[in-house]
Amino acid sequence: MQTTTLFRGDGFVGWQALNDTIMGGRSQGHCHCGSWGLEFTAQVVRRGGGFISCRSPELTPPLDLRPFSALRLVMSGDGRRYKLGLTCNDPLSRASALIPGGLRWVSEFDTAANGASTVVVPFTALRPVVRAKPVAMPISFDAQRVSRVQLLHSRFNDSGGENPGFQAGPLRFVLHAIEAIRSSPDP
Repeated sequence: MQTTTLFRGDGFVGWQALNDTIMGGRSQGHCHCGSWGLEFTAQVVRRGGGFISCRSPELTPPLDLRPFSALRLVMSGDGRRYKLGLTCNDPLSRASALIPGGLRWVSEFDTAANGASTVVVPFTALRPVVRAKPVAMPISFDAQRVSRVQLLHSRFNDSGGENPGFQAGPLRFVLHAIEAIRSSPDP
């Protein structure tokens, strides 16, 4: 298996919270970084927006993940269902930046209620969305130009319906590492 660490420990410096207040919501989150990784704490409020997230700064140059097939997240979760969101610096995504929220590639995953979770998100599981609504266009994820990485807890799932793992109230997770992985082909 081929593995490359994208973020670990102090490598999360510069990540920031993106609260649903941009949509009139009242959720509030905060990012703290240290040798342990990225700690994200939040108070999630359902009314208004119903989401909370933390995201990387814009990655310049963008990450070229073509040699890989998935991202692996090593984290201490809280039993909630989260989404991994990736933004690409490709022509379609740049055009969608004119729309609040822009185009993102997302995939849901669950975390363990106590202790560490290792989550693998294959690139084939990523779905295009704009503001939590699926994009019904024949477009493909561009692993060559990943310009932002984001983790979200939202009341909406990948298909735009209700997220059964959504919970309002206090939230906390620690993201220890994000790695790009590729399984070796079978001999």
